Amino acid sequence: MPSGAARITHRVSLLEQAIATAEFLVVDTETNGLGGDGCEMTEVGAVLVGGGELHDRWSSLVRCNRPLGRGIQRFTGITQEMLADAPGLEEVLPPLHELLKDRVLVAHNAPFDRRVLRRGFDLIGLEWPNPPVLCTAALARKLLPLQRRRGLSVLADALGIEVATAHRALADAETCARVLCALFPRLCANALTIADAMAMTGARRRRATGRKRRTPALTAPPQLDFADLPKDPGVYLFRDDAGRVLYVGKSISIRSRARAHFAPSSVPADWTVQATVVDYQSTNSELGALVLENRLIKHHRPPGNIRLARRDERLCYIRCRLDIPFPILEVGSDPAAGHAVTIGPLRGRRLAQELVEQLDSLFGLRHCGRRLQLREHPSAYGQMGRCLSPCLGDLDPNLYRRRLDEALRLFTAEADGRERLLAHVRRQMREASAKQHYERAAWLRRRLRRLGVILDRLSGTLEATHVRAKLILASHPVDAARHDAFWIAGGRLVDWGPAPADSGMLEERNQAALRRGSRAGEVGAHVPPDEIDELRIIATYLDSHPDIRALSLERESLSETAALSLPR
Repeated sequence: MPSGAARITHRVSLLEQAIATAEFLVVDTETNGLGGDGCEMTEVGAVLVGGGELHDRWSSLVRCNRPLGRGIQRFTGITQEMLADAPGLEEVLPPLHELLKDRVLVAHNAPFDRRVLRRGFDLIGLEWPNPPVLCTAALARKLLPLQRRRGLSVLADALGIEVATAHRALADAETCARVLCALFPRLCANALTIADAMAMTGARRRRATGRKRRTPALTAPPQLDFADLPKDPGVYLFRDDAGRVLYVGKSISIRSRARAHFAPSSVPADWTVQATVVDYQSTNSELGALVLENRLIKHHRPPGNIRLARRDERLCYIRCRLDIPFPILEVGSDPAAGHAVTIGPLRGRRLAQELVEQLDSLFGLRHCGRRLQLREHPSAYGQMGRCLSPCLGDLDPNLYRRRLDEALRLFTAEADGRERLLAHVRRQMREASAKQHYERAAWLRRRLRRLGVILDRLSGTLEATHVRAKLILASHPVDAARHDAFWIAGGRLVDWGPAPADSGMLEERNQAALRRGSRAGEVGAHVPPDEIDELRIIATYLDSHPDIRALSLERESLSETAALSLPR
């Protein structure tokens, strides 16, 4: 491996090379569409350009650890099945490393592709060749000042380049290469060397504003040693001289993420100047890191952490507080605390609210808020026969509770409550027809059609969170034989940690989880307020990772669950 001085000398000589005789490697990457540590490469394509002409082409799919979302599969055309047998980063990047030697890296919106590639190199421990980088979007800004839209397809069309395929790595790399060739004569006329071209396409100066100037990034203090940090998922903690925790973070690669706080491109936080020690706690999965990070932040209250947990505001729950007179169904962002029944999580707040309105009308439940205000006359819903009108003060509470229990029973039995709800409406419709109550039967038929639309569009599980005890297995992002196990019972996360390798030990943990969950009661899930965020973290993670295994912990199937759950 060449020394640092030799590498610098070699780079200087490469930058002084004439632009007309340089070789360019035009690269495009496709990813899973996630940001931050969740971003993974799914495909890479490269085209060799020299003398204003296209030469060799190379591309490869890349196996990723996270499942692809439906949106990114539709956008790129790269499916989960296509990546199942694709090579990993350790097989794909070494050939690309060889292709980049003594060449200029070119890409459209190059900072993104460079960041994706460099992160991939870091993940497999391969040295980044640090080639000179040119961006065709920046070139167009300088060489085509009247072209205001500079997307790759739009720019190609403006230059008369036909685009047959988009959003695939090799196809986009070829389009980008043809854009480079079309701009090449103008580039040679404006830049003699590679260094001149990079200077011409450098970052634009922004006008001074009233905002504060960006503080220069700090280098890591010499006492901070990142070498001992693992590349496993987990949590890292920065401490000061007195051992006080300054910041807690999580990552699927502890070492890479902890070092990133002191990268030259990052804006240093206030706590970084006090950090003298960094330690860590490893987990077997990203979900384990999320849960551990949340608990450590709540325990230490570090000044560097502003938010305790990441929230997905699109998730919601149908809740019923059982500790108020004449309980109501409502939609909320969190599971209900205390003596309550919580259904979900669901994605689609408007649809969930409409479902609550449908349930209220079907079972005669209150449509008003938690506080019951007495009335002299029934509300509009009461006048239409869609509410039992407890607000009049003369309703038997037991009758109302029986109706409420009948509604909740749809979601407290086994599995999803969609079919049970539709079957209930069909049964009511048949009974109304048998009694020749044809207006009510027609009303129920309309309800049935609308409920079908709502339930088809509403994503999530229509099941009470406390009903079924579950064992969730989240795997290591690289080593598929390592798992974290999470036991959810009684609507709470009652236990979690590395999945036991012994079936007997796993069954003991299952039984202990069932015992702890049963203490929450059989009617409602008693979720302490400080544990609600853990349920939200797990629900959000499961919603974005549909491949995660969630196994039932019913007593009659413990042995079967133990056998299925063990990592192989």
